[in-house]
Amino acid sequence: MKRAFILAEAAQTVLPRLHGSCSTSQTPFSFVLTKSTFNRCFRDISGQSPHSPLPARVPGSIIDLFIDKLSNPEPSPREDLDLRVSKLRDELVQYVDRLDEATRVLEEKADSLIKISADGRAFVELLKQLSSSPHFALEVFKWRRNHSEHGNPMTSEEYSQGITLAGRLKRVDLACNIFDEAAGKKVKATSIYNALMSAYMYNGLAEKCQLLFRDLKTDTDCAPSITTYNILISLFGRLMLVDHMEAAFQEIKHLNLSPTTTTYNNLIAGYLTAWMWTRMENTFQMMKVGLVKPDFNTHLLMLRGYAHSGKLDKMEETYELIKDYLNEKKIPSILTMICAYSKSHAKDRVKKIEALMKFIPENQYRPWLNVLLIQVYAQENSLEHMESLINLAFEHQTIVLSSRIMRCIIATYFQCNAVDRLAIFVERAECAGWKMCRSLYHCKMVLYGLEKRLEEMESVLNEMDNIQMNWTKKTFWILYKSYSTWGPRYKVEQVVGLMCKHGYEIPLEASSS
Repeated sequence: MKRAFILAEAAQTVLPRLHGSCSTSQTPFSFVLTKSTFNRCFRDISGQSPHSPLPARVPGSIIDLFIDKLSNPEPSPREDLDLRVSKLRDELVQYVDRLDEATRVLEEKADSLIKISADGRAFVELLKQLSSSPHFALEVFKWRRNHSEHGNPMTSEEYSQGITLAGRLKRVDLACNIFDEAAGKKVKATSIYNALMSAYMYNGLAEKCQLLFRDLKTDTDCAPSITTYNILISLFGRLMLVDHMEAAFQEIKHLNLSPTTTTYNNLIAGYLTAWMWTRMENTFQMMKVGLVKPDFNTHLLMLRGYAHSGKLDKMEETYELIKDYLNEKKIPSILTMICAYSKSHAKDRVKKIEALMKFIPENQYRPWLNVLLIQVYAQENSLEHMESLINLAFEHQTIVLSSRIMRCIIATYFQCNAVDRLAIFVERAECAGWKMCRSLYHCKMVLYGLEKRLEEMESVLNEMDNIQMNWTKKTFWILYKSYSTWGPRYKVEQVVGLMCKHGYEIPLEASSS
């Protein structure tokens, strides 16, 4: 190869000189050299005597002699192994629902792969490439596990991958069984401990995870790695045990282990879960000035942190940094930002929310998001948008049980003086099982009273009786105000009598008259 580059450099020096003597109708590399011309030129450069005569037909460029070899080098053994793994994966995924056929393919092609990869790397890579179908990947692991009895023992990394798959599928009992098998066969390693600790953590078995960590520390053949402490930090962060999480980080320093990006990301995630925004920010700044720089996942975590803490400027700044790389993670980030804007009092929050909603597929209905947007538009007194979303909620049989949301809806109808539309909404909400609060009916009574529709106002009392909702002092006060303004005098006296009967204080002007 080195010799090829030397000859190529020589050719690059010679060809321009030769090109000067060629016909103008030819391209630089389309001429044909004679033997004497080539020998003379080469002798001028090297200072050596001419070589043996060349063939009558010489390529147009010496570089062409080597271009095939340079552009198509032989694959390395590792590249060849990766290629074989990928081909086996492609064949296996065709039989995800046909385990008998998948077993046949494994018997025919996986055996040779296992033999040429004694360290287990090939099969571990195969399992990782199949991890998008964890149930199928676990079946492939089971085949490997059974096959290990025929002279091809499993490695610690293969056992670790099996434990990881079992943990993802919430098969903790199987993960423990695999761990015990590895220990019985004397192939136990730190990676196997880490895999089982992860399985315990993801399945909410925090106590077992910590007990296993203590076992690892007392194991004379293994020692905790940085991955072990990353798992511990993540575990404590999920449980909001910030003191324990920080103690684990200090132990990393004490053992002279090198923190990784995952280490800091887990710390940030823990602070985020505990809503400790200052420590979250300090950890992020530590990464920016330190040797371990923030990665894409770090910025995703910070985006969430800024959104939850209401720091919209920093949230928007972080989003601009990573928005072109979000891909499948774009939707969760968009939803986080929408939630942040919905809680803010920014004047242009609706405009920003609508811009973000364009990234949410219309066919992906999310009940909580729809209700959140109902509240936002209600707070903005945007009646048309609010009712459009309410209709969508009714269509998807979403049930709203929050009094706060209902009060926002009521306030919008009141501000827009839309009593007839409010009446339709109340009727539909009753049928749909939404939270019925007294404010709904009081609002209808007030609006009917303002429009002098006293009979319809009185009918609201019947509606309240139908759902066994008691009249209160406020109910009588609404009746009194309406009748004293628009109604006959005897109606006012009837209301005052009912107020006395129920023990409510009567208006001062009623007693004086």
